[in-house]
Amino acid sequence: MMPRLPLVLLVAFALLVPFAADAQMPGGPPAVGVVRVQQRPITETEEFVGRIQAVNRVDLTARVTGFVQEKLFAEGAEVQAGDLLYRLERGPFEAAVAQQQAAVAQNTALLTNATIQLNRAQALLNTPAGQRSNVDDAKAQQASVAAQLMSAQAQLRIAEINLDYTEIHAPISGKIGLNTFSIGNVVSPSSGPLARIVSQDPMNVLFPMAVRSQIEISKRYADRGGMAGVVIRLRLPDGTTYDQTGKIDFTGPTVAANTDTVQVRGKIANPMVRPGERALTDGEFVGVTLAGIEPVMALAVPRAAVLSDQQGSYVYVVGKDNKVEQRRVTLGQSTPQQAVLASGVAEGEMVVLEGLQRVRPGALVMPGPAAPPPNASDSAAKPGAARQ
Repeated sequence: MMPRLPLVLLVAFALLVPFAADAQMPGGPPAVGVVRVQQRPITETEEFVGRIQAVNRVDLTARVTGFVQEKLFAEGAEVQAGDLLYRLERGPFEAAVAQQQAAVAQNTALLTNATIQLNRAQALLNTPAGQRSNVDDAKAQQASVAAQLMSAQAQLRIAEINLDYTEIHAPISGKIGLNTFSIGNVVSPSSGPLARIVSQDPMNVLFPMAVRSQIEISKRYADRGGMAGVVIRLRLPDGTTYDQTGKIDFTGPTVAANTDTVQVRGKIANPMVRPGERALTDGEFVGVTLAGIEPVMALAVPRAAVLSDQQGSYVYVVGKDNKVEQRRVTLGQSTPQQAVLASGVAEGEMVVLEGLQRVRPGALVMPGPAAPPPNASDSAAKPGAARQ
């Protein structure tokens, strides 16, 4: 039994040696993933808060006095220009038309007779029975009756117009609101609106813009039409991005004294998303993003590589000796995926993207290419502090 004891100890020592060796081996530099600072296409953006406004709105008002006889629309439905919406009582207006038609007929007969009398007086002028005074009187009588006929014809036209006003048609296409007067009520031009129609497609979006922002955008896109060189994208109240784009068509001529802003208006399509429903509603608040028509090239890195603290934004740069340097940077127009570096780094430098928690300024690292980011569109966003 005694000779076997050294053999057991020898085996135990052999098993422990590798673990002891591992414990004494010094750790190497941490591996990090890096990306090079390079020119990337960036779509520059600005964000504002705006309100949707219908291009056209019409208050339907009675233009004659009468009973509401029929209402021919559903409240909240979309109507087309020319649709018959209300019908007022027609009897009194049809009678007025008939009365004026009779007056026109009477004066037409009188004019015919006056013309005959004038012709007779002119025929007798060269005979012993003819007199110049009779011709003059006949001319005056004919002119008077002709004027009366014109007046009767004008009155007939007015009566016909009033008869037409008993039918109220939609002057524009759009969504009609609540009906104010039910059937049987007497309405008149002073009664107020019967209903309101609000146009639906396209829509305007109005938003205030700081004068400084307007000047910057106008200069930035001067070679592409200034303010006309940007496109409008909307963020709906539920946070989703609207799938239509628009264009600026108006910039106010006056700066608001209390806010130093100008009123800007854009126009954007509002097609039907499903029967009777559209995405944009008159009066709602939306987020407005102004983006360049074409991307611009700028020095950029993935936004995840940019950190921030109380002093501002910074990145970790790996030098030729594989030492890490903290570099303060200034962010330019950026997107949620790409951070534009306006200053602080040079093109071609390597910035740490992966393993940020393992690096410190002055530490040695083992750099390698970072994994490519997932494909994602550069949706619009304001420049701001990057994630830490």
